[in-house]
Amino acid sequence: MLNTFPSPISSLLDARIDGHCLPAGLYTREDVFQADLDVFFSRHWIHVGLECDVPEAGDAVVIDIGSTSLILLRDDDNAIRVVRNVCRHRGARLLDAGSTVISKLVCPYHQWTYELSGELSYAPHMGKNFDKSCKSLKAVNFRSIGGLIYVCLSDNPPQDIKRLEEVMDGRLEPYDIRNAKVAHQMDVIEKGNWKLTMENNRECYHCSANHPELCVSFVDLDFGYDPDSLSPEDREEAEAHFAMYSERTKDWEADGFPSSTVEQVRNCETNFRTQRLIIAGAGESQTEDSTAASSKLLGTMTRKDLGDVHLWGHNSWCHFMGDHAVISIAIPLSADTTLIRTKWLVHKDAMEGVDYDLAKLTHVWTETTNQDAELVARAQAGVEDPGYEPGPYSRFTEVALDDFASWYIERMRAHGY
Repeated sequence: MLNTFPSPISSLLDARIDGHCLPAGLYTREDVFQADLDVFFSRHWIHVGLECDVPEAGDAVVIDIGSTSLILLRDDDNAIRVVRNVCRHRGARLLDAGSTVISKLVCPYHQWTYELSGELSYAPHMGKNFDKSCKSLKAVNFRSIGGLIYVCLSDNPPQDIKRLEEVMDGRLEPYDIRNAKVAHQMDVIEKGNWKLTMENNRECYHCSANHPELCVSFVDLDFGYDPDSLSPEDREEAEAHFAMYSERTKDWEADGFPSSTVEQVRNCETNFRTQRLIIAGAGESQTEDSTAASSKLLGTMTRKDLGDVHLWGHNSWCHFMGDHAVISIAIPLSADTTLIRTKWLVHKDAMEGVDYDLAKLTHVWTETTNQDAELVARAQAGVEDPGYEPGPYSRFTEVALDDFASWYIERMRAHGY
């Protein structure tokens, strides 16, 4: 069979210039997309959901990644499990997409029945000597980190997820995300490659021109700036901001709230970055007036002035504030299409219309996500154009993109591409 692509993937990896965007084929080609699924969504840890997606025994949700389908569920002992959505008889899907409540997992095809533990309990017409014990549903490696569910489809998952666990378990403890509640979920389809989605999320170079709602509470200078481009007055203001930031971080940490930057972004397998960010304006939450959207704070939180604990992974970004959290997960659908699933979390006992207003809770990140979808579509159209040539990243505002692109090349090569 002839190779329909003009060059092997390795030549595209070799063509990447340090400090520059990726070559077009790494964003557009079908063989690269399949390699990305193999490397980054099968052999690395990916964020797929939350413990509070399945708050009660019998709750289940299906998560599809490429041709793989998973079931995240809570069993009869209240334990979280992740199993493959594949019957052990002839492979039929057990559950359809979305959320459901079940007492057992029953295959619609031939009625093979599994306990919520995954154990096969009923297989009609298979004979009295049929051994059900070796036909349990296939479990998937997973970790719950502060209530965030990460899975790895490989039998040899990366061990450096331990660093993410060490850092985030303590940072997320006061927010008690395990016992939060999903107040709202929104799915947006971006017409762009998943790497363009992640690049867009890793910089705020574009924020002031494109995200008026977010910029009420978000300080774009926190993600870098060229001091020579600022007026003396603006430079003085920026220097004062970072001096205040340094003091605020020290105060937060002295009060027992880890806040400094921790990143594992190159020469690693599990890619992440976290930092406690200052919230601008009223300083309470990422809302249209930067005040808290919910009067009932998350977990054991008693303060609204603790900023925004942000967390990046290679397929997700999260913001944890005193009153609510915003969780976004990117799932590639094709070389030029990505699903962005965003969830807004509040305290499990918070009541809509009493403790929080849903419109205020969701407005900023609804607008921001839709704006980003337009930007990613523009970027995809550009990389598909014959006139595209990888441009340089800003050494002031796009260092995180250079880190991401370099990590991407490293991991592709590590897996033989």
